[in-house]
Amino acid sequence: MPAKLLLIEDDISAAAALQKVLRAEGHIVDVADRGDTGLKQARATGYDLVITDLRLPGMGGMELICQLREAKPQLPIVMMTAHGTTETAIEATKLGACEYLIKPFDAEELIALIDRTVAQSRLTMEPVPAHDTIVDRLGMVGSSRAMQNIYKEIGRIAAAAVTVLIRGETGTGKELIARAIYLHSDRADKPFVAVNCAAIPETLLESELFGHERGAFTGAVARHIGQFEQAQGGTIFLDEIGDLSPGTQAKLLRVLQEKTIQRVGGTSTIPVDVRVLAATHRDLETRIKEQTFREDLFYRLSGVTIRLPSLRERAEDVPPLVKFFIEKEAAQLGIAEPAIQAEAIAWLQTQPWPGNVRQLENVVRQALLFERPFAITLERLQRVTAPSQAAAPDANQQTHADYIAGLLARVQRGEERDAYSKMLADLEQELFAQAYQLAHGNQAKAARWLGVTRLKMREKLIELGVRDPV
Repeated sequence: MPAKLLLIEDDISAAAALQKVLRAEGHIVDVADRGDTGLKQARATGYDLVITDLRLPGMGGMELICQLREAKPQLPIVMMTAHGTTETAIEATKLGACEYLIKPFDAEELIALIDRTVAQSRLTMEPVPAHDTIVDRLGMVGSSRAMQNIYKEIGRIAAAAVTVLIRGETGTGKELIARAIYLHSDRADKPFVAVNCAAIPETLLESELFGHERGAFTGAVARHIGQFEQAQGGTIFLDEIGDLSPGTQAKLLRVLQEKTIQRVGGTSTIPVDVRVLAATHRDLETRIKEQTFREDLFYRLSGVTIRLPSLRERAEDVPPLVKFFIEKEAAQLGIAEPAIQAEAIAWLQTQPWPGNVRQLENVVRQALLFERPFAITLERLQRVTAPSQAAAPDANQQTHADYIAGLLARVQRGEERDAYSKMLADLEQELFAQAYQLAHGNQAKAARWLGVTRLKMREKLIELGVRDPV
């Protein structure tokens, strides 16, 4: 159904272009070129959605969101900016923006977002809790749709008093997410204590977490204050929670239920006010079935669950990550103007990265170390990654080899003809299908990646039966 929209944008040409596109979709679109003017219009008129720029004369986008959220808490707000950062994405979401777009964006992406948001708001619209904690740097890099969703999740839960379970493969940055939640919470001025449960021997972990009294065991010559007590009033991050022993799981469950601890060798209970964030790369559901992880502890820890995408699921974040790591490592190595070839970055985007962001950082570090003071080349990256590829052959390469061998075998048996054309047709279908999937259904974006027109993309999707375009 058509929606009544307010577009707040000080760039006259950009506003006119967006207004034209949205009106072509049947929407009613009013335009304001100042933040204060837009706020006044939004307060006085019943809009279905407000789209606002971040930087505006009269009143900035962040202040506009705050005041509009206070005046009309059910009104959805979309923030757009050409100056997007992790910080602004999280802060805008915390203050009440329901969506966040980085310029330049596709018109189709905006149209789909508006349709989805307006439809949801007409059913029910729960405002995002606002919180005024401001953090300068979080150390997270990435503006892909997957990561923008993560930033919005952080904004929604940071101020809530709930336990959070962060799940994702090794090297995806789970501790960074935990620190971001902590820094945007109302406990940001209190301690943050991180414990790697897999790195501490089982015999010492209980003492490390809960402390011990003097004489509790051989070598306990003095009282030890555990990590829970050290985090009093703040946040404790329990990494690799899936590796806890059954005994420690039971004690942790008691802490979560009763909010008290008991030191090893002690008899008194000590109340603790600590927010618990946990992380794991383990399949906890399987461990529950195998009875190696407590189901009741799982539900206690997963008050809210954040699932981090693997790096191969957000390949568009590889270029900014590479730039970040190059600058970081170059500063440590004393390289004045580090550089990397464009084809090298493109190649990095195609790799599977089983070690995720951590592996990418290691590869960049090694390549920069060997290439300094010259630009990192594709050849150098391939040499750096060659040892790991030799140890574990790339699954995609093996699949291609098996496919070609099977195709030639069928040709020999007379079951196939024209192997070359068959191979090209199969690869073309896979190329278009994967590009479309990676672009989350955005035909214009997928077409741009493949270097074809949008019409060509649409025709191929129909011809190859990848989907039925709408």
